[in-house]
Amino acid sequence: MALITKAIKGTKDVLPNESYKNQYIEATCLGVAENFGYKEMRTPVFEHTELFQRGVGDTTDVVQKEMYTFDDKGGRSITLRPEGTAGAARAFLENGLSNEALPQKICYLTSCYRYEKPQAGRLREFHQFGIECFGATSPLADAEMISLAKQIFDELGVKDLHLELNSIGCPECRAEYHKALKEYFSQYKDKLCDTCNDRLERNPMRILDCKSPVCSEIAKGAPVVLDYLCDECREHFQKVKAYLDAANIEYIVNPQIVRGLDYYTKTVFEFVSDAIGSQGTVCGGGRYDGLLEELGGQHTPSLGFGMGLERLQLVMEAQGCNFPEPSRPDLFIVAMGEKATLKAVEIAKDMRDEGFSVVYDLNGRSLRAQMKYADKLGAKFNVVIGDNEVENKVVSLKDMATGKSSEINLDTFVNGFYSVSMESQLKDLEINGEAFDFNSLFSGGQIDE
Repeated sequence: MALITKAIKGTKDVLPNESYKNQYIEATCLGVAENFGYKEMRTPVFEHTELFQRGVGDTTDVVQKEMYTFDDKGGRSITLRPEGTAGAARAFLENGLSNEALPQKICYLTSCYRYEKPQAGRLREFHQFGIECFGATSPLADAEMISLAKQIFDELGVKDLHLELNSIGCPECRAEYHKALKEYFSQYKDKLCDTCNDRLERNPMRILDCKSPVCSEIAKGAPVVLDYLCDECREHFQKVKAYLDAANIEYIVNPQIVRGLDYYTKTVFEFVSDAIGSQGTVCGGGRYDGLLEELGGQHTPSLGFGMGLERLQLVMEAQGCNFPEPSRPDLFIVAMGEKATLKAVEIAKDMRDEGFSVVYDLNGRSLRAQMKYADKLGAKFNVVIGDNEVENKVVSLKDMATGKSSEINLDTFVNGFYSVSMESQLKDLEINGEAFDFNSLFSGGQIDE
C-alpha cells in the first residue's frame, strides 16, 4: 500500500540508529556552555511577525523571502522562528531578566524554519545551538564567546575550521559607510538585481550579502567597512583581536562579512569549513548592541551566535570525527511461558531501579526468535528463563561478547549480575590495557559504596 504522504520537502527524519549522534553533539554544546556560565532557555516556536521584521530587519533575505508567515484564527500575523536571537531577546525583556544580575548568559537548542532551496547543509526545518549574552559591553565578551564556540569544536574533534572576523561598526560610523556604498553601487544600478536596487536606498550593506553572481561580482569592488570605523569601534575591534591572540585563537580578518541579519553591530564572525562544499558556515554571530532597544527595551549591549547542528554533523562525518557508540541494552531477558514472563517483569523492574537498561520480548515469540531479536539489539548479556529456572531459582547469564555463561540465583539476580559483569569488564580492560572506571561499565547504574 502506498504511503498517504511523505515528509515535507526540506525536512528530515532523524531515525533511532542516528539520533545518538544528535544527542552527543547537543550534550557537548550544553556542557561547554555550562562551563562558561550559560543556562538554558526555551522559547515558543512561533512569534508575532513584527518581532522578526523589527529585530531581524525587513531588508534581509530572511524577512523578504524566507519566513513562514501566516494569519492565525484570530487574524494575527504569526511567523515560525527563522532564527533564535529575536525570540530570546523578547523573552529577556518580557520576563524582566534585565533586572537580574548582568550579563545574563543564556543558551538554547532550537528548531528554525526558512523557505530556502533544500540542499546538503541547508534545510527548511533546521536546528541550532545558540548563545546569547545580554548586558555585556566589553570586547572581552566578544572574545570569550568565540572561545566558547571553538571549545565546542575542539571537544567534538572538528578540525580545519577557519575563523573569519570583521567589524561592521556602530550606527554612527556605519552611516558614513552607507553613503560610500550608495555612491559606489549607484554606478551599477542598471546591473543590480531588483532586490538590490531596492536595498540601495534602504540598506546598501545588504547588497554585500546578495547571492546573485552579478551583484556579488560588483560587490567585490565596494568600499571596505573597516576604513570607516569610528575611533571607539576601531579600538573595540583591536581589543577583540588582542584577546583572541592571547587565547591563541587564529583568525582571518574578512571585511566582506556582514552577516545576514540587520541587528548586528561591531564584531561579526563566522566559523567556516571546506569539508561540505558551499554551505560551509557552521557557526556565525556577533554583537547586537541596539537590538533590545529596537524591541522596546533599554539600551543593553549584547552579543550571541548560532551554530547549525545539521551542518556541524555533516562536517564531523566528512572529517571522520569520532562519535560515541550507540547505547545497547545491558541485559535481554528471554522468557518462555507465563511464569517466566512474570519473573522477567520482576527482574527487569529491579534492574531498571538500579539504572540498567533491560529489554524483554513483547510479542511472545519463540526462543530462537527472541535470541535473534536480542542479537539485533546488541544486548551485552542475555538470560533465558523457563519453568525449570523459575522452580530451581537458578539461571544462566550469558556474556554475548565472550560466549561465557555463569549461573546466578534468581533471588539475588541483581547482585549476581553485578559480579559477573564486573569480572567480564575487568578482564576486557586488562586485555586492552585501559584504566578501570566502575561507573562506565553500564549504560546506567552505579555501585553502592
